[in-house]
Amino acid sequence: MLMPSIFGENLLDDFFDFDFPRRTRTPSAPANGLMKTDIKEKGNAFELAVNLPGVKKEDIQAELKDGYLTISATHGSSKDEKDDDGHYIRRERYFGSVSRSFYVGEDVTQDDIKAKYEDGVLTVDIPKVEPKKPEVEEKKYIAIEG
Repeated sequence: MLMPSIFGENLLDDFFDFDFPRRTRTPSAPANGLMKTDIKEKGNAFELAVNLPGVKKEDIQAELKDGYLTISATHGSSKDEKDDDGHYIRRERYFGSVSRSFYVGEDVTQDDIKAKYEDGVLTVDIPKVEPKKPEVEEKKYIAIEG
């Protein structure tokens, strides 16, 4: 049965209150709100605010390679419920990882980028760097005698 959705969120999520990870997701609808990103232009820099609720700082990685900034996070959660005798009534676990890449330019270096994680939001400051102009090769002529 097809269920209506708005912006990738199922309308019945709040009604049923199931905490199952979504099996299918599109880049515009990340699971559980992870990796939703706001990008601001601030003078001579760009600011990325990446939503990573419930993720620990040590589970986040940022890598700069070939002009792409890739932000990765791993997340795990566990819900164990036991009855009075210690038998499991319900046991659910979810472990997964998400990542997202942004092209920042090949002239940006790792030292130029500053990142801070606070209250479930990773804030990354990336300076605007003018691309280096390719050096024009100077023509060298050979003198012809005669």
